[in-house]
Amino acid sequence: MDNRLVMYLHGGSGNHGCEAIVNSTCHMLDDIPKLLVTNSEKEDKFYSLAPLCDILQERKIAEHFFAHVWYYAWRAIFKDKESFMRYRFKEVLGKNRSPLYVSVGGDMYCYELSKKEAIVANSTFNRAGSKTILWGCSIEPELLKEPEMIEDMKRYALITPRESITYQALLDAGIVDNVKLFPDPAFSLQPEETKLPQGFKEGKTIGINISPMIIRYEKEPGITISNYKKLIDHILQTTDNSVALIPHVMWNNNDDRLTLAELYKGYEDNNRVLLFPDMSCQRVKYVISKCRAFIGARTHATIAAYSTCVPTLVVGYSVKALGIARDLFGSEENYVIPVQTLQDSDALLRAYEWLMKEEDAIRGRLQEIMPEYCAKSAQAGEEIRKIWKQVTA
Repeated sequence: MDNRLVMYLHGGSGNHGCEAIVNSTCHMLDDIPKLLVTNSEKEDKFYSLAPLCDILQERKIAEHFFAHVWYYAWRAIFKDKESFMRYRFKEVLGKNRSPLYVSVGGDMYCYELSKKEAIVANSTFNRAGSKTILWGCSIEPELLKEPEMIEDMKRYALITPRESITYQALLDAGIVDNVKLFPDPAFSLQPEETKLPQGFKEGKTIGINISPMIIRYEKEPGITISNYKKLIDHILQTTDNSVALIPHVMWNNNDDRLTLAELYKGYEDNNRVLLFPDMSCQRVKYVISKCRAFIGARTHATIAAYSTCVPTLVVGYSVKALGIARDLFGSEENYVIPVQTLQDSDALLRAYEWLMKEEDAIRGRLQEIMPEYCAKSAQAGEEIRKIWKQVTA
């Protein structure tokens, strides 16, 4: 048996939200040996994770024709759903089995394809005789009406929902004994200082993040970019604030830089509009922490803002955005604008104007609650530590 805790369902650090979850979790568990099984060893070693844990590239069955054919046939004949997972995670099963596996893909249960993946992985590790943890998760409440989901949730030794909508949905579904509410692990992520470019005015820069993901949810083609452009024009014309365009996910099929490049068109010669390059999650958090306010689409970009007391407007699409805002402010109203509701090109501007009108009160609220909130995020590590002691005793 392997004496390391295994973190799995990690998509790679090109998504700095994934990186932030693993980075902060590793710091919580600095006394426990850890192995990260990843979809992209290259990304994880390039950014911040290499010094924090061992890293293992998971096996990709689609890249091996004969293995793919063999396992596909096996699964079809014997109805063995777990066969693909045994191939994918072969290096951490059998004689290399860990006593504890932690699913670090926080929103795996937010999407149909990844939900199925998470369910089968959980079943595979439990069948091997190990315990599993669902870490820092969000789950759409409707999914918890499915019998397969209920069965799956009960397999976990521990579930730590990161916001109260998911927490309450789990309780309402009868998943009670193994559930403990904690803020997302990345609330405790430590920023790393990095040089800010000329034109970035500390405390007088509005940070902006947009993603291809939210554009897929828009009801009217082009309405999201139109809203963002109108907002940038308003900031430039009515204030002396700068605008920082900050990417947070760098995956080929889901790259913020492409959407930000489209947004940047027409502002290339304006020294008050800054297009930031890619950098680690800790450096992104540092940049965001120096902004006056932040308008973001990526959950962990907004967590970086909230946790450093930057007034934040979320352009969201799912339960995670709504739940986190509700927990922080008592309501998601005015703090989250669902991209599905964008119907005219002034909607984001109106939401931004409300944010800036309430700027001081919001910053004060965050300054009041964040020390305890971030500390509670870090305390979640103690729950893993308790289970680790049980399984290694």
